Amino acid sequence: MNYWLIKSEPTTYGWDDLVRDGKTRWDGVRNFQARNNLRAMKPGDLALYYHSVKEKALVGVAEVVTAPYVDPTDASGDWTVVDVAPAFALKEPVTLDAIKREKSLREMVLVKQSRLSVQPVRKEEFDTVVKLGGKRKL
Repeated sequence: MNYWLIKSEPTTYGWDDLVRDGKTRWDGVRNFQARNNLRAMKPGDLALYYHSVKEKALVGVAEVVTAPYVDPTDASGDWTVVDVAPAFALKEPVTLDAIKREKSLREMVLVKQSRLSVQPVRKEEFDTVVKLGGKRKL
């Protein structure tokens, strides 16, 4: 299993939207590095769900439920999507400031390359974030 971080503005498509919908296609990614990360995803992988812009916090965990496929919103066929579903929420949001204060998380891609919308996460980082936020069933 691999671990990831996916970012969305909560006013565009927030965690509550994913929980309400039960599943969504993670589309609209137009950065080559993020696209390559999507292409590396496999069903069963877990992704930290990050609310960007105003909140700047991890709020839940999504599960990748499909293999990567061509983004149907892209006529060129160059871009990739996966479908994700909510796995569990975090009891407390884990803010970017909290991540930066946590010594074991200072090397996260989120800290080093904050604008990348789809990022790999090491298992140890994933486990630390879940421990900080706590698991809450949906």
